[in-house]
Amino acid sequence: MTEPTSADGVKELHRDLARKWRTHGPRLEQIWRSLGQGQRAKAMKAGAMDGVVLKHSLDASLGNVCKFMPEWNLRDVTAPGSDHLLEILKHRAITTLEEQYLSGANSRTGDHELIMNMMRTRNLQHVDSFRDCYTFFMEGERYGQSFKLLKEKEQTLAAFQPSIDAGLCIPQSAGELILTRQIYMLQCLNIVVEDILEAGSTTRNQKQPPKKSTDAAAAALSKLSIQPSPPKLDLADLHNSAKDQKATLEDNLNLVCTEPVVLAHAVNIWFFSRPELVADEKGRMLPAHTDKYISAAFFEAVHSAVKGPAIWDYMCRLLELLKSSTDKSHREIILQEVSNLCHLEYSRVQALLKRHVASGTGLKWFKRVSNVYDNGNVRVSMKGKPESLIRDNPQLLYLLRLCQPETNASKAIDWIKKLDDHHTAHPSDREDLQDREVDALCDLAVIVGFIHSLSPVISMPAFNRKRGQLFVAKSGELEGELNQLKTQVDLADFAVPIDHLREPGMSEGALEAIDQFVVEKTGTKMGFLYQDLIEECMLQLQDRLKAKTEQQDKAKEQDKATEFVPLPSDGPQKPEVRVQQRREKEKTRPKYSSVYEITPSAQKSSELESLETTQAPPSLKVKPSTAEVFSTLFSKSESRGSVSWSGFVAAMADLGFSVLPKFGSVYTFFPPEGSAVQRPVTLHRPHKSRIEGYLLLIFGRRLQRLYGWAKESFQAA
Repeated sequence: MTEPTSADGVKELHRDLARKWRTHGPRLEQIWRSLGQGQRAKAMKAGAMDGVVLKHSLDASLGNVCKFMPEWNLRDVTAPGSDHLLEILKHRAITTLEEQYLSGANSRTGDHELIMNMMRTRNLQHVDSFRDCYTFFMEGERYGQSFKLLKEKEQTLAAFQPSIDAGLCIPQSAGELILTRQIYMLQCLNIVVEDILEAGSTTRNQKQPPKKSTDAAAAALSKLSIQPSPPKLDLADLHNSAKDQKATLEDNLNLVCTEPVVLAHAVNIWFFSRPELVADEKGRMLPAHTDKYISAAFFEAVHSAVKGPAIWDYMCRLLELLKSSTDKSHREIILQEVSNLCHLEYSRVQALLKRHVASGTGLKWFKRVSNVYDNGNVRVSMKGKPESLIRDNPQLLYLLRLCQPETNASKAIDWIKKLDDHHTAHPSDREDLQDREVDALCDLAVIVGFIHSLSPVISMPAFNRKRGQLFVAKSGELEGELNQLKTQVDLADFAVPIDHLREPGMSEGALEAIDQFVVEKTGTKMGFLYQDLIEECMLQLQDRLKAKTEQQDKAKEQDKATEFVPLPSDGPQKPEVRVQQRREKEKTRPKYSSVYEITPSAQKSSELESLETTQAPPSLKVKPSTAEVFSTLFSKSESRGSVSWSGFVAAMADLGFSVLPKFGSVYTFFPPEGSAVQRPVTLHRPHKSRIEGYLLLIFGRRLQRLYGWAKESFQAA
């Protein structure tokens, strides 16, 4: 793979805009002409950094921006009745890049003439002289391509003289400025298309309204019962803890696949955290709004949502097997598998934290390694010495330490505690983090806390690269197989722009397309890939335990001890053999949906609805403030409002729940004695302490599944 150039970025953005215009052109014209000046300005500012754009074509407040794209200014673009933006948009979408280079919309100045004029009259110049370097601007693959003259310079230039005379071959110092202008213009237009569609949509799920005040609920927080220390755990408690995390991730998967607003949110997170947005060794960054990455981000979002609960499902099965096993040698085998699985999950969530910190708060502390890939993913490495931050930015120091590969789960405990202590002393610093960074921190805290809780209960061996690698090895192979597919899938009809997923039928169509694509490439659906993986690993593990028992019995008969030799694992299969075996299995598979189904069948959905309607929710008399909190959590309206974290905790306290704060903003709520359900629930305190948007769905789903609560359960006393 070669590193993309500026010209590659221009071509990608041009293709993106052309596709958007073909799909939405008439609708864009209709919406834009219906917007007033204020609405036009809002759409234009929505995609700008800090919402700042040029006021007029000569506005120098943004530095050189007015020299690159003077026509992109509030006065001309938002003027009532003006089609200025539509003219630019249509010109950039339907003409070739060479035509845009030579002439502008409505015969205005082309990119070449504008930049050359800015160089002559307003001292625009590139920081690099690019000596003996030239750039072609001829249509086709050579558009924007640069070259350096190394020898026979005069003869080479003579051969290119016709192109030079036509202005199609120019010094690279000017060529890079022209490509920069085209990138800026095309990127702004791609973004504004999304904001115009958002402004004119009457069918997609709308954004949440302003936050409501919950001061009354916050006042009740003082009555909350805080458990000072965790209760002593046993293996059954750890099994329940694993089941709770599995249920949390299964609920998340279900929401991703059934709620368009949650799916669009997840895809946006993966799109804007991709490693291509991290600068490389030379400080180069790729365009943020290139649609070519959207389909891959969609694939990764769904894949991650499936993989998480699959890991914890396997963890639950291992712990259940461990509970029923009394043979010491059997327990050793199971414990090694548990240890390696814990390492796998820690590595997974640590990689996610690194991804979000590297593209967020810690952007300047990471670099993208050019042309280096790890299992199909662009490699990003840390740079500099984080310890220099101890005085100026300790929060970032702790985050960077948690991202380092040498920080294992046991070391992570100390850094998470330091981060928690820092947030206690400086709560405003936590608010500076991005939502996705806080969510990743909570996920890391869950597995770190789980591993920490295992130690006093069971004697768990260290991670071993040779033994207990059943699930780790097979899931690694499966992940590698799926990673190769993410760049091949095309979901442009459904997910470009990303928020188009919130239009009716788009999310369902995209998920069905993913299923069909994965079946075509692998032989079965993504959900069955992971379900079959778990079943195969459990069968092989049972075979190993059986072989161990037989070996022990044989040793007793021979009256001598024999060292245990595990069954050899199957070697990697050829891809075509593996795919064919899966297709054969599909023919004999019972007609039911996978636990990790991303497109649930109508039959399964109706069964779930029937189950919900036959289980009568409990009836609870509560304070009016508590009833209001749960009414918001369980509301089925698109405009659900929001709930403060303090209000939610106070409402749980009103129901008799006590809470155990853990590190990493993870909290476990314990039901009161005598409650019909005695299982606790673990939840993450949201960023900025507001439960809103998709989080309302997650909280409501967790509480409904565990305690059977519904909106009708809470009656104000």
